[in-house]
Amino acid sequence: MSGGERIRIVLLHPLESVLCALMVTIVTVIFAQVVTRYLLQVSLSWSEELARYLLMWLAMLSAAYGFKIKAHFALVFLVNRFPEGVRRRIALVVSILVCVLLCVFVWKAVEITWSVRRQIGPATGLSKALPYSSGIAGGVLMLYYVARNAWRDWRGRD
Repeated sequence: MSGGERIRIVLLHPLESVLCALMVTIVTVIFAQVVTRYLLQVSLSWSEELARYLLMWLAMLSAAYGFKIKAHFALVFLVNRFPEGVRRRIALVVSILVCVLLCVFVWKAVEITWSVRRQIGPATGLSKALPYSSGIAGGVLMLYYVARNAWRDWRGRD
């Protein structure tokens, strides 16, 4: 695979690329902590806090990825008992309800992020708003993917 092809894949799949980068970064930070603690007998003061912040971002963006690929739990066995037209309407109602829930989620995530904006992490010196904003980003992405998938399903596209 050429370098241009790799760049094309990264640009075509930005969420997946960010998730991979977050995972690599978490593993690197934790590995550095283990090496410095057990081999050099020096503990990194910031590694645990940074890994926690990165994990918050990884969790929220992974949830959005789950919505992107429709990997979340669904009662398909129940819905499949209905005729196709009813199934489409049920899917639309479920998507609307999930969108409402995600709007509330994003609203609350904004409130929480705003409330911690002046708090500083003791080891990293970063604002607590940075990890808490993962809820906003993840919620907005989830909302986008639910709406996109609902639109595609309603139009009959996969």
